Amino acid sequence: MRKLFSGLLLGLIGTTAHAASTDKRAEAWWSHVRTLADDAYEGRGTGKPGYDKAADYVMAQLQALGLRPAGTHGYKQPIAFVEQVIVSQDSSASLSGPQGQTPLSAPADIIFSGGGGPAPHAVSAPLVFAGYGLHLPEAGHDDFTGLDLKGKIVVVLSGGPSTISGALKSHARSERATWLAQQGALGLIQLVTPKQVEIPWDRRMALSSQPALYFQDAALRDTATPFLSAQFDPAKSALLFAGSGHDFAQIAAAADQSAPVPSFPLAQRLDAKVAARRAELSSPNIIAVMPGTDPHLKKQYVVLSAHLDGYGVGTPIKGDAIYNGAIDNASGVASLLEIARTLRNGKVKPKRSILFAFVTAEEKGLLGSTYFARRPTVPHRDLVADLNFDMALPIFPLTSVTPIGYDQSSLGKDAAAVSAQMNLPITPDPFPDRNVFIRSDQYSFIRTGIPALFFKYGFKANTPEATVEKAWRANIYHSPKDDANQPVMPAESVKLNDYVAAVTLRVANATDRPTWNEDSFFRRFAK
Repeated sequence: MRKLFSGLLLGLIGTTAHAASTDKRAEAWWSHVRTLADDAYEGRGTGKPGYDKAADYVMAQLQALGLRPAGTHGYKQPIAFVEQVIVSQDSSASLSGPQGQTPLSAPADIIFSGGGGPAPHAVSAPLVFAGYGLHLPEAGHDDFTGLDLKGKIVVVLSGGPSTISGALKSHARSERATWLAQQGALGLIQLVTPKQVEIPWDRRMALSSQPALYFQDAALRDTATPFLSAQFDPAKSALLFAGSGHDFAQIAAAADQSAPVPSFPLAQRLDAKVAARRAELSSPNIIAVMPGTDPHLKKQYVVLSAHLDGYGVGTPIKGDAIYNGAIDNASGVASLLEIARTLRNGKVKPKRSILFAFVTAEEKGLLGSTYFARRPTVPHRDLVADLNFDMALPIFPLTSVTPIGYDQSSLGKDAAAVSAQMNLPITPDPFPDRNVFIRSDQYSFIRTGIPALFFKYGFKANTPEATVEKAWRANIYHSPKDDANQPVMPAESVKLNDYVAAVTLRVANATDRPTWNEDSFFRRFAK
């Protein structure tokens, strides 16, 4: 499969990383990526020595660029976590219904999550299917209407109505566990239709042994009490619907077309015992500031963010246990460092101050950015925007951009203006049901009322670029293959870096601070 991916990629770009790195700025960016993705950094797992080594590298680069510390301890903003590892071999589960009892294997059939908060030791509860699992009464859609949720484990399916924006659907999914716990539900099982699978199940099984994290401070957690969170093998999801009178294959086919799907009680109940190991640890965000030049505007901040953490050391795949995280997200860290260099050396200086936030624990549920957005090292009211860099894929030529969230705030106009200047038109998100809007750190800022953008290479569905991107996600994403040996195009990253630097400068030098669009659902979070 890796040969297939490389062949598709090389057919599109006709070059390799080595050939593209002749440009000095491209080489500077690629040098950061190579360093941070080296085996010596052990995948930069949150709270692990490799992450601390990466943090030291970033702080040295920031100091060399002349950026001032803006953390609570110099450049660092320490965060206290609890690490929770689900011990699958000591966990068990079974379904029981009219057709008898069906034993389930963890993680082969069901994967228990260790994120969000303490996993319950044992759960025994009926199952209820809640369609897409979207609670959006403001948009005239609520999959939970008429369902008795108290004491139940709720089963939901990927996708959603095409009439609702991807951003809004993503937001509803992110709030789902918290809302369900408030309604008295005991857990949540998330299903993906076979056609919507992004990461193959065997890879998800390999990742299931990874440590999860939640905040030591209970006030910051998703749920106040233990709450079961699980995924189910897409190839076996029909087991959950046995005896219900409903055919999972038909429901999945409807979901693949964004058509309506029903909600109904299931005939099965789940009995589960979840074994977990827990330990306390700490890991810092790295925060630096480039002071603005305007006496009044410099008290306001535009945040540039990228997550420094990766998956660390995990289940070996073909003998390799280091999940190097070159594109996800050493590439984003490298981009922030090079954007800082561009802004520092530019003739036009930013009037507002620029905060560079290299956050921890993104892979554990956006925890580092959540902490910073809720407890920033500068007054929250002075944060005007977040511009986020995560896993921009330099695996085909940059001909357009997709700034996720551009249709939600005035930042979209800034992005469009730069697009016109640089001949990089904006392409809408080709796969809105992937939840991209909530899957990276900009969402932590949005939830606290701060307008944000998340920058991606633009491409359309059903194109050669889409084929390459899909192959990368299926074969390299969140695996040890995401290292510095894969084919990439560093010179294309320079183009995107310049684009983001130009957007940053435009936002930093505007007379007015960014605002939410009047019709944006997310303006309700503005403070």
